[in-house]
Amino acid sequence: MSGDLADKIASGGRITPAQAIKLFKSDDIFTLGGLASLAAKRKNGNKVYYIRNVHVNPTNICVNRCRFCAFSRSKGEPGAYELTIRQIISKLKKLRFFDEVHIVGGLHPDWAFGHYLDMLSEIKRNFPKTGIKAFTAVEVDYMRKKSGLPLKEVFERLKASGLDVMPGGGAEIFDPAVRNALCPEKMSGRDWLKVMRTAHDAGIRTNATMLYGHIENYRHRVAHLERLRRLQDETGGFQAFIPLPYQPQTEIGGRASSGIEDLKCIAISRIFLDNFDHVKAYWVMLGEKLSQVALRFGADDLEGTVIEEKIAHSAGARTRPGLAEEELRQMIVKAGKKPVRRGSLYGRLA
Repeated sequence: MSGDLADKIASGGRITPAQAIKLFKSDDIFTLGGLASLAAKRKNGNKVYYIRNVHVNPTNICVNRCRFCAFSRSKGEPGAYELTIRQIISKLKKLRFFDEVHIVGGLHPDWAFGHYLDMLSEIKRNFPKTGIKAFTAVEVDYMRKKSGLPLKEVFERLKASGLDVMPGGGAEIFDPAVRNALCPEKMSGRDWLKVMRTAHDAGIRTNATMLYGHIENYRHRVAHLERLRRLQDETGGFQAFIPLPYQPQTEIGGRASSGIEDLKCIAISRIFLDNFDHVKAYWVMLGEKLSQVALRFGADDLEGTVIEEKIAHSAGARTRPGLAEEELRQMIVKAGKKPVRRGSLYGRLA
């Protein structure tokens, strides 16, 4: 890495896409990690955030059936399932000590928009102090198509029913050629960004993701990050960025990314996305130990307890289905950081 580029990053300067590509090509992983750690410290000091959350995947029945997804099923296919709202509430009542419900599922061919509104309102009625982070941009766009309503009104109704925050799933890689090869059934990258812009305009904060390590190259990754940075400059509505390593046990196959590649992606994301407050190390996909190391490479959030996550585990994630709060805190402390339990909007909780 050149001294001029390192000095620019150290001083908080905004790097260009060409410089980001140089960082991806660099083998100077320790200098990169140190610079990303400095960028994270400018944002959040020595704090690392986590949340006590539970994942609910209401159905794996999906009309899209993306090639890289090992979670989805067609209706009537062995392994297909759909939870009723009553079953979801019953499941949540059996659990204890969660501050957020995270809801992501398939695009069910028979569920009307009202079903999703009822799901939100029933969860909020039974757990009024709990944050709800629900529905990817792909799911919301599907609701728009099913309901025939303008996207703005879809968000207004979701918010009125209890939606607090949106996850960042469905972004994958924005490049049209890669996206058409990876998931031609899914909405375009341009439409994903449009949904997120509309959510931000409606006062709904969201996350953003990037799925890497499949058929994309460094140029595609940086172009993806640049479009996120540009939208964040416009709206300021993104809370956190989550780089997601591709899990190879899908129709596409291939190899899992290396630990070095994962750390490099987190570090460069932290440096490039200078207008994002948070970068997550998603332990479900990275593994617990590498996620802990990532806290020294620019990540400042470990996600959460993540009880009963199904999507990544269907694709081959070998991590446990959830962690206890004390385990998360110890991971953070042993990385030399200060654990902070947060809410859905990053407010500090006792």
